Amino acid sequence: MKLLSTLLLLLTLAARLPAADTNAPVKTFDVRHYGAKGDGLSFDTTAIQSAIDACAAAGGGRVELPGGAYLTKPLILKGNNLTFQIDDGAILQGSDQFADYDKPDHAAGAMSLISAKGLTNLTLLGPGTIDGAGDKWWPEVRAAKKSGQPEPRPRPRLVSLSHCPNLRVENITLQSSPSFHLVPADCENVTIDSVNIRAPADSPNTDAIDPYNCRHLHIFQCVLDVGDDNIALKSGSVDPDHPLAACSDILVESCTFQHGHGLSIGSETVGGIKDLTVRNCVFLGTTSGIRIKSDRKRGGTVSNCVYSDLVMTDVKTPVNISCYYPKVPATDTNQPVTDLTPHFQDITITNLTATGAEVAGQLIGLPESPVDGFLMEHVTITAQTGFAVRNARKVRFKAAAIATADGHAFTMQNAQILGFGNNGQ
Repeated sequence: MKLLSTLLLLLTLAARLPAADTNAPVKTFDVRHYGAKGDGLSFDTTAIQSAIDACAAAGGGRVELPGGAYLTKPLILKGNNLTFQIDDGAILQGSDQFADYDKPDHAAGAMSLISAKGLTNLTLLGPGTIDGAGDKWWPEVRAAKKSGQPEPRPRPRLVSLSHCPNLRVENITLQSSPSFHLVPADCENVTIDSVNIRAPADSPNTDAIDPYNCRHLHIFQCVLDVGDDNIALKSGSVDPDHPLAACSDILVESCTFQHGHGLSIGSETVGGIKDLTVRNCVFLGTTSGIRIKSDRKRGGTVSNCVYSDLVMTDVKTPVNISCYYPKVPATDTNQPVTDLTPHFQDITITNLTATGAEVAGQLIGLPESPVDGFLMEHVTITAQTGFAVRNARKVRFKAAAIATADGHAFTMQNAQILGFGNNGQ
């Protein structure tokens, strides 16, 4: 009885305590208070990093960059419950000196301008800009590619965020990264909303968003105008905690793709990718629209991909799905199936309109691993040449109108067609 009375007393006292204030103001760490000048001339790296460190030590809050130009070397975000905010009129300008991105102790690779690892409830917020000074890096890369030589040095990414659950990137501009712009890796519950990512159309390997082994990902209302993949969903390793698909439950909607290579899956698909929904998007002048790519050296299962309500203008290949990468051979024979054999299945495309294409599309599996299950319904494509289907089964076309200037609307090789209701010529 004495124990029961004590418990009742403790519960009564707890009930009388004031409730936690969930609306308490978020503590702000203004980088200017830590010595940042924002004049675009002096390096503000130490001041900004000090503000980040102070915020982490306080248990979270908002690190704020007011209007100004903040020149910086690589920064490392720290601490849970962090909002890193770049205000309107503020630009975080990356150094253009190659040596500033060298990793400590001469480790391989290059540091990203902004990086974080293992942070919970991380938000990267605008409406300001992060600039990677990529135009200093690209000329030598273009020259190396032209001469067939390797790149002279590793290039940094702009923003790399790994193992960060509950991640938000919102209302911010990312531009001119030396290589990839935004790379969330092994993250869950990710929202990328109203982000503008831009780089020149001829800038090499400047992917906009490259989620790697991410789950529960929503990309919404973004404008992506770059020199390579606008979005590239990747799964380059098996995740023991998610053996069926390391990358899954992805929604891309109401985005605009300009230049670049379109919305890609791969080429790394080893860990599996499934449950992708893409809807209400516009593609302008990209090399591909819908693209799924892999090969026998880094393939896995890609399944349940649904695309709907897409408009494409002057996209070279609106539908570009291939188990070969980078090139499709003219002929091929069966090879042994391994853990790295790509397998694409259950792909649906509805309500797609594409004009000004060079090639209407291709759906190409392997002899030993045909694409298994493909539906294209209420699709209209005008192109120079038609739609090629090879090594595929359970393929259906419904109200699929392919108008070509040269040759047949469809060509088939080793393809099982279950339905062919279309008016392609």
